[in-house]
Amino acid sequence: MTKSRNRNLEEEEARAAREGAAYADLVRAVQAGDKHAMEKLLMRAQEVTYRFSLLVCGRADDADDAMQEALLKTYRYAARIREPEAFRAWLYRTVRNACLIGRRKRANEPDHFVSLDEGSADNDGRGRQVDAVDAGRDPEDQAINSSLRARLRRALSAVPRPYRVVVVLREIEGLSTREVAEVIGISEANVKTRLHRARLLLREHLESS
Repeated sequence: MTKSRNRNLEEEEARAAREGAAYADLVRAVQAGDKHAMEKLLMRAQEVTYRFSLLVCGRADDADDAMQEALLKTYRYAARIREPEAFRAWLYRTVRNACLIGRRKRANEPDHFVSLDEGSADNDGRGRQVDAVDAGRDPEDQAINSSLRARLRRALSAVPRPYRVVVVLREIEGLSTREVAEVIGISEANVKTRLHRARLLLREHLESS
């Protein structure tokens, strides 16, 4: 393994640790009775749970249901979580389980993939964007980034779901290998194997697009 690869892995682990610590601090504040901390926790959880639920559920309406279920459980149980450091993995696992339950209620698996940055329709028909547009950014930069996101979206949609979930949790959501294993219910070795395969598939699709 090269020094560059080692450095990248160390940076990924450090990012995952920072994210986990931020959630843990909020959970501890909630447990100490800080009402503002609960609001911050729910706001932070809403963004990541909706993004992840779109990936796992595959349908915008199912994703909404899964997100609401995860936020409700966060509100109910955050004050009782024994290990605040494990909250983030618990949150993703809650979303995944809610999506699986929702899919079992349907006869067939969803036949389409909803992108990580694609909006969903609200009850009044207006689209809801997951990522807000920064009005201060240069239009040309926005166009380039939009094109890159579209390419990534197409590449992700071509990757089989088991690999897609792993690469999104690890590379986009920033979970550690251990956390991804806990969320999906597989070994860390299996996570690494799927991640390696997912990266290869993504590279193939991106190079051919």
